[in-house]
Amino acid sequence: MNYQMIGFVIGRILLTEAALLMLPAVTALLYGEPLAPFLFPALALVLAGLALSGRRPKRTALYARDGLAVVALAWIALSIFGALPFVISGDIPHFVDAFFETVSGFTTTGASILTDVESLSRGGLFWRSFTHWVGGMGVLVFVMAILPMTDGHGMHLMRAEVPGPSVGKLVSRMSDSAKILYGIYLVMTVLEILLLLAGRMPLFDACVHAFGSAGTGGFSSRALSVGAYQNAYYDIVIGVFMLLFGVNFNLYYFLLIRRFREVFRSEELRAYLLIVAAAVLAIAADILPLYGSAATSLRHAFFQVSSIITTTGYSTVDFNAWPTFSKAILVVLMFVGACAGSTGGGIKVSRILILVKSSIADMRKMLHPNAVTTVRLEGKPLTDKNIRGAHVYISVYLLVFVASFLLLSLEQFDLITTFTALAACINNIGPGLEVVGPMGSFAAFSPASKLLLSFNMLVGRLEIFPMLLLFAPSIWKRRLVFRKPTL
Repeated sequence: MNYQMIGFVIGRILLTEAALLMLPAVTALLYGEPLAPFLFPALALVLAGLALSGRRPKRTALYARDGLAVVALAWIALSIFGALPFVISGDIPHFVDAFFETVSGFTTTGASILTDVESLSRGGLFWRSFTHWVGGMGVLVFVMAILPMTDGHGMHLMRAEVPGPSVGKLVSRMSDSAKILYGIYLVMTVLEILLLLAGRMPLFDACVHAFGSAGTGGFSSRALSVGAYQNAYYDIVIGVFMLLFGVNFNLYYFLLIRRFREVFRSEELRAYLLIVAAAVLAIAADILPLYGSAATSLRHAFFQVSSIITTTGYSTVDFNAWPTFSKAILVVLMFVGACAGSTGGGIKVSRILILVKSSIADMRKMLHPNAVTTVRLEGKPLTDKNIRGAHVYISVYLLVFVASFLLLSLEQFDLITTFTALAACINNIGPGLEVVGPMGSFAAFSPASKLLLSFNMLVGRLEIFPMLLLFAPSIWKRRLVFRKPTL
């Protein structure tokens, strides 16, 4: 383990968070609010960051286990310091609640303990939603874009942080890949803000909802979420952008360099859009008696499917009141998630495809033992290692889910609340059903359960392995070669 380099990178990340806190500080200044809630944590971050990264290590190489440790420790540290503005301002006076809200922000979950969002200060609301934008593409990816890693080992950081079963370079240098990704991310965010402004949404609200859409997080400046506006134009713009941010960002790069065939040939993209279309039509038909209009039913179905499959969590209506069939579809979409390489959470469409295709291949092998079967994805054959990686991920995911579900059930909430609360957190969605529905919150959970759910949010965002292996003694004691399961 290169302990000095791990500390150096974490120190740079803390300095970056201190700089990011200046944006909500400026917001607070514009609205005549106190600056102390942002300046004091920024000062603490600068001191801690300089203490860790004041001297550059002689050996700057970062290997697989170093990358895992950096990512897990960095996200925990970011959340701890990021919670301080809420506590100091009094917006969220209890630290565990503030930590839960901050983890939910950075992991782009959108689960909230707040029951009166509008009562928060403007600076607090801005910081709360801005954490979505920062965490959406990845904190370390952002740092790599401005502070390139040396020795060519930045891939280990990106592999540990970026959602999806595989990570590849867009160009030869990892730092350039990070810049391209964040450039696309920024342009799409600004475009959404402009379109919302064109519909006469206030600038502050447009920024908040664009941050939530881009990071597929779901924090809103309104207690009733997007539904507070009762505006079809906003529903369509935000719904479309949620879907766009749920697409693998590599495909946008291919569009920019005119490799259109790569985009149209994407099997995961086709499956993603097919799932969305099927779910929208099924739900729209099911809820038609509630709204009496096909257009209204399609609009609400499209928005909610887009919100849930991309794990954003915005809502236009209380879907907790929808028929059981519609709610069942939404729960299934919670687990499916968006595409690999997007800002969305969940298991990912690519892993679902691998699971389905490998299962069909195994059944064919049972019928025809001597047949040669090949599992292909995106036109390429998958090796046994690729398939095993997807199976291992889903197996560990289920083990973590079951263990967390049993612990959370000690709260004595009803089964649906307990199940969907955990599903909403580990899949980084936000709202669940019943008590934690779109009009509810996580305020009723005990501090211990909030910490457990915070852990699950981090596990879901970092795709399990960095957080779990952080607690493995062997990762600190001896050389361990780890590679995230790849396609």
